Amino acid sequence: MSPRQKVLIVDDEPDIRELLEITLGRMKLDTFSARNLGEAQALLGRETFDLCLTDMRLPDGTGLELVQHIQQRYPQVPVAMITAYGSLETAINALKAGAFDFLTKPVDLTRLRELVTSALRLPAPGGASTAIDRRLLGESLPMRNLRKQIDKLARSQAPVYISGESGSGKELVARLIHEQGPRAGRPFIPVNCGAIPSELMESEFFGHRKGSFSGAIEDNPGLFQAAHGGTLFLDEVADLPLAMQVKLLRAIQEKAVRAVGGQQETVVDVRILCATHKDLDAEVSAERFRQDLYYRLNVIELRVPPLRERRDDIETLANHVLKRLAAGTGHPAAKLHPQALEALKSYRFPGNVRELENMLERAHTLCENKQIEAGDLRLAEGNCAAEAGVPDLTRIDNLEDYLENVERKLILQALEETRWNRTAAAQRLNLSFRSMRYRLKKLGLD
Repeated sequence: MSPRQKVLIVDDEPDIRELLEITLGRMKLDTFSARNLGEAQALLGRETFDLCLTDMRLPDGTGLELVQHIQQRYPQVPVAMITAYGSLETAINALKAGAFDFLTKPVDLTRLRELVTSALRLPAPGGASTAIDRRLLGESLPMRNLRKQIDKLARSQAPVYISGESGSGKELVARLIHEQGPRAGRPFIPVNCGAIPSELMESEFFGHRKGSFSGAIEDNPGLFQAAHGGTLFLDEVADLPLAMQVKLLRAIQEKAVRAVGGQQETVVDVRILCATHKDLDAEVSAERFRQDLYYRLNVIELRVPPLRERRDDIETLANHVLKRLAAGTGHPAAKLHPQALEALKSYRFPGNVRELENMLERAHTLCENKQIEAGDLRLAEGNCAAEAGVPDLTRIDNLEDYLENVERKLILQALEETRWNRTAAAQRLNLSFRSMRYRLKKLGLD
């Protein structure tokens, strides 16, 4: 018979402590209670706990202090914060500090049981590393840091904003966060927000009732309902129209949705992960994205590095892609000529890993004798990092014209990589928007 799991309850209100003790006792869990921060820290030093539930306000400190104490000394113990109703900022601060999740007062017992069950399914810290290593290739420092962050975020229920350029692997990162966490056995529902027609968005997200509009011939659950108990991944979230952003914000805050044509709200338990290649800060500044929704989604930001920031991984990635292309053909994988590998390492890869895969698939088809030469890669001219080196002075007739040409190339490249978002391009080049606008006008690019 396995020992019962232990939960630490920290609250100065006897009624709340008793309610939690009774509810968790019926779940066959052992409970230990503390009235303040000092008692909680003493109990943590004496006992090994599987979960901690703490109130935000304590007589001798705050729940945030307890979260930080546990994160530093007992990182294997998930912590859930209990906050006053409507204290969204407090809850977000708790999630940023490392809390697993939060509850609001008055405590909903169904929600409490779901949270406790989910928290107790968490793997040990670092336990997901092997699986992440197999899926997320590369031993460069940016990739090692990314894997550590995924492992940590998988142990939380905090909304995560995954930022990164197109083709850098944002959806893979979202899947890994889901698969290594307590929702792993539940649905992972990815949705490209830019691919849904605006007039169908509400129905797609929240579902509809039969007869609610022309063509609604039967009840249809939406994406939130499909993801119940699991994770909803909102890709290209910056493409949502403002009207839909308002409805999405309400669904996230209330944890409930109302189908088109429906009268009742349906409670949904969904973790939200989102991503976009756009600069969400710039979208908020330009008033194309609601600031309140931005703060709700961007509780924790996880940046996926572009391929050009981890060139040491290119050889590993390339060999993996070539082995995959050869799998099932009965032939050995093609090899990269040393010059081809050097060409790849000096290329900027505006399309990141996706571009590398497409490039190698084409080269694999075109190469002779199972060896990929530099010419087989068909790299775009003018997009190699080597061009950023010291120029040949004998070829410069006019320094001013040369510098203007370099400036034009860099600005065009930044614009192309940000899909001609001038604010985002200016930030990428570390320019003010006013300076960017002046340069565009000077170079005839406005």
